[in-house]
Amino acid sequence: MNGYDFEMLLQESAELHGHLCPGQVLGVRMAILGLSAVAIDDPKGKDRKNLFVFVEIDRCSTDAVQAVTGCSLGKRTMKFMDYGKLAATFVNVVTGKAVRVVALDDSRDKAKDILPHIEDKYAAQLEAYKIMPDEALFEIMEVSVEIKPEDMPGRPLRRVQCSSCGEYVQDMREVCRGGKILCRSCADNAYYTIGTRHRK
Repeated sequence: MNGYDFEMLLQESAELHGHLCPGQVLGVRMAILGLSAVAIDDPKGKDRKNLFVFVEIDRCSTDAVQAVTGCSLGKRTMKFMDYGKLAATFVNVVTGKAVRVVALDDSRDKAKDILPHIEDKYAAQLEAYKIMPDEALFEIMEVSVEIKPEDMPGRPLRRVQCSSCGEYVQDMREVCRGGKILCRSCADNAYYTIGTRHRK
């Protein structure tokens, strides 16, 4: 598969994720396809600063993409776009070439047809996804992606204090409203509700 050791990458993915499942197989294959399409040969080595990945779902395949590419949220080389789609976009930041790889939903039915003797549908998917051709599993499209300077790896471009809660906001994620600098949780509805506060 495009010069990558597929079985080794599956093993690395399973170790990161905790088990091997159909989503892991799709994620590994998706990453291999995306890397090849944007001419990244060594994502964890010489090309590690040349790759940026957007993932569109917070499920098994995202761990697989991380395992194969070495990209992660903490390294600021991966961005999570909460679209709920089994898709990822791979960007070569040197050349600007970018491709979006989308898993085809009908591949589930094809998997059952390829391996009808395997009764468990997840087991059939896992094994079929290993051998199905790329075009039966994925749609790949060339895309344009603008990565903002504040989203790139490296030191924060700015760090400011929220005038409401006093917490600090990095990477230009603050909101200016009514002449005040606010964090997003104070400016909008936070995902949490504050109870008792303890400072140690």
